[in-house]
Order: sequence, then C-alpha cells, then structure tokens
Amino acid sequence: MNLSDSQTAGGVPRRISAMEAVLTHLRGAIERGEYAVGDKLPSEAELCRRLEVSRPVLREALRALQTMGLTVSRTGKGTFVVSQGPSEDPTFGDYAASDLLEVRRHVEIPVAGYAAVRRTPEDLDHLTHLLERMEQETDTTAWVAMDTLFHLAVAQAARNPVFRRVIEEIRDALARQSAFLNELGGRREQSNREHRAIVEALVDRSEQDAVDAMTHHLARVESTLTTIVRSAHRTDPSEEGEHHA
Repeated sequence: MNLSDSQTAGGVPRRISAMEAVLTHLRGAIERGEYAVGDKLPSEAELCRRLEVSRPVLREALRALQTMGLTVSRTGKGTFVVSQGPSEDPTFGDYAASDLLEVRRHVEIPVAGYAAVRRTPEDLDHLTHLLERMEQETDTTAWVAMDTLFHLAVAQAARNPVFRRVIEEIRDALARQSAFLNELGGRREQSNREHRAIVEALVDRSEQDAVDAMTHHLARVESTLTTIVRSAHRTDPSEEGEHHA
C-alpha cells in the first residue's frame, strides 16, 4: 500500500495522511464485503505488517472506523465489523455528533458572550498563550489536547462554574471529534483562525463579536463533519483505485 499518494480536489493536489490512507483502505474492504458484518478484522500486528504503518497510525484509523459506525472494538477480543456503510451520525465516545453539536450551540455560543464581558487579564494571558502554542503545533495529538483546553478556558472566563462543568463532561467527546476532523477534514489551520477571532473578541470585550465568532466556529465544525460523512456515503468502492494505490 502506497501511503504517499495524494488526492486531487478541484485540480489541487492534497497530501493525505497515513491514517487517512489506512482508513480509506479498510473502509473500502468493508464496503466491498471483504470483511462481512460479524467478521473480526485481522490483529493490529497483522494489519500493521500488511499495510506497512505504525501501531499509532493504525489505531487512529481503527478509531475512525468505529466513529463512523462500521466497527466495534471489544476489549480482549478485537475489532468486529457491524455495518457495511458509515453512519450518518458518527459517535464520539459516549455521544452522537448531532447531540454534541446541539449542546455546543446552546452552551458555547452564549458562554463566549459572557466571557467577553467577564474575562480577566489572566484569562486573556492564558488564552493567548494557548492560541500561540496551537498555531505553532504540528502534532495532531498535542494540538487536540490544547483545543479542548482552549474551550475549557473560554468557559472559565465566563465565570460560571456550571458552564465549565458542562464542557468538562463532554471533554473526551470534543477531543475525539477534534482529532477526527483534523485527520479527515484538514481543520487545524482554519480552526486556529477561528480561535484567534474568538480571542480577539474577548480582548475587545465585544459580546456580539464573541458570539458571532463562536457561532462561525461551530458552524464550520458542523459543515466539515457533514462533508466527511457525505463523502464516506458516496464513496464508490470501484473508485478506490483512483485515489490510492
């Protein structure tokens, strides 16, 4: 399997990640029926050997398969195929994407407005430092960890402990969703720009700008997720060779 291939979108080559190549390969095999519903996938060691990838890359791909609703991981037993087509509503940890997005819209948008009014200089220092680190970070895992810290910091700046508790409750799901969108949607740079707009609104103490910036951020998260899911649904297994060797 050649992991150095690139996809072409609108005539512009896009370098795909090793994880995305592995995911596409395994998803295609499931959709073609090479692995039927109820079948157990080969062991991680065997898949790493066949696909010539590292264990972390493979595990990210296996997590994405599970998020898409194609497989389920059973502790001590392995990964099993549960569907030959991706779910229209991916699951991140304990929560469906639609439920997660609904709650985020109702919580994080007003929270951004409160934060613009109530933030302290210490809040701004913390958020600015996080933002600068995120803009320089190239490792997805490290970036995702800081992404969840960023949203917790905005909730902290709203000066209502209940808001922070809500974000803490969905923190794992947020991290899973963030990793999924970054690996398959190339969201990192765009997300950094959206985060900067949020911080700038807080600096200006502009409640409306903060609400607008968070609204835009969550809308882009939703649209990217929708694009990934639709792309998965319209993938024709016979076209796999057009994208990957």
